[in-house]
Amino acid sequence: MFNKILIANRGEIAVRIIRACRELGIKTVAIYSTADKTALHAQIADEAVCVGEAPSAKSYLDTRAIISACEATGAQAIHPGYGFLSENHAFVRMCGVCGIKWIGPSPEAMEAMGDKANAKQTVMKAGVPVVPGSDGVVKSFDEAREIAAKIGYPVMVKASAGGGGRGIRFVDEEGALEAAMQSAKQDALAFFGNGDVYVEKFIGNPKHIEIQLLADEFGNVIHLGERDCSTQRRNQKLIEESPSPVIDTALRQKMGEAAVKVAQSCGYANAGTIEFLLGEKGDFYFMEMNARIQVEHPVTEMVTGIDLIKAQIRIAAGEKLPWTQEDIKMSGHVIECRINAEDASNNFRPSPGKIANLHFPGGPGVRIDSAMYQGYTIPPYYDSMIAKVIVRGDTRPEAIQKMRVALAEFLMDGQGVCANIDFQLDILEDKTFLDGQYDIGFLTRRMSE
Repeated sequence: MFNKILIANRGEIAVRIIRACRELGIKTVAIYSTADKTALHAQIADEAVCVGEAPSAKSYLDTRAIISACEATGAQAIHPGYGFLSENHAFVRMCGVCGIKWIGPSPEAMEAMGDKANAKQTVMKAGVPVVPGSDGVVKSFDEAREIAAKIGYPVMVKASAGGGGRGIRFVDEEGALEAAMQSAKQDALAFFGNGDVYVEKFIGNPKHIEIQLLADEFGNVIHLGERDCSTQRRNQKLIEESPSPVIDTALRQKMGEAAVKVAQSCGYANAGTIEFLLGEKGDFYFMEMNARIQVEHPVTEMVTGIDLIKAQIRIAAGEKLPWTQEDIKMSGHVIECRINAEDASNNFRPSPGKIANLHFPGGPGVRIDSAMYQGYTIPPYYDSMIAKVIVRGDTRPEAIQKMRVALAEFLMDGQGVCANIDFQLDILEDKTFLDGQYDIGFLTRRMSE
């Protein structure tokens, strides 16, 4: 087991990893930007190293500064969390050259699944269904036009190296295709440094279902059930739950087995997530693989009782999985709401600022993952998510009611500071959500009414 781990991240996920390390008796090193000098993760780690200025490119994405921090503190491994460098295979290789263990998959597996166009080809060879479309990156508008005509409109143009809803364009007719391609390419180049795009069929009214995987370095792979992530605004997840209200035992097994095949096809090890689109008739299609821990990992932790961060660390340390597929049981119902510093009544404008008063909800079955504290200043440089509220009930109705109570008790104020709590409460009262029949277009339709 490692003696010291550096966490190459910030915010609630950095705090989450530090706590897991402490429970395993591992010392921690936090990195921080000049804007995060007073951040919680920098205060509670055993050591903290400033790696640069506030912009991510000058701190949390500065690979040389992070490697130097690792070497200066004697950290043996890096946990990347999610976002930032978590799926950067070039950085993983750099860590290997420097003798630093990466707590995540190999660069080869990351490369195979990180590029969505390449991942699609790999998955097809494994016999897992994919959305009809181009076999890989489209090189020209003429090629895209031919593919779109063959599979039929509407289609989606997607960034090959994308994620987080970036670089995606909906196209309902040929006349809009060229402009959509150029827009998606520019978006992808700006956010991912890679302007490649591919084309696939638009699947109407699907659900967004993801399967959590754990795989060790000895070839053992298991799935931990699904998370329903269909409550989205502009392709950004807002509410996640498990189990999905529309998936039965047979479909869960079928999707889980397909996800395991994907991991096995690229020699994957550590925690990962396979994302599927689920059609109205129970047909599902591979969408992408996230070669890292997910924001919504607490949902799976609370429904299975398995600590995914500790599992990641143990796998990276060379331990075998202590569970077989038969050991995995889902108990109760879990819901997570993402709390963002944004003004929902003002077109979701980001709302950074100093927190004057703060009170987190509590009680049986309520978990808060956050790096906030009273007096903390939310910086304007990073993602707007400031907390996650996760609840567990014996049934879905009980979990929904528990979440309503928890959100109503979540109190936060300060000069210019807003959160999307009321917006989340409105969703929890919506009949479509309560019936469990919502899809990824649910919020868009609701907000346009």
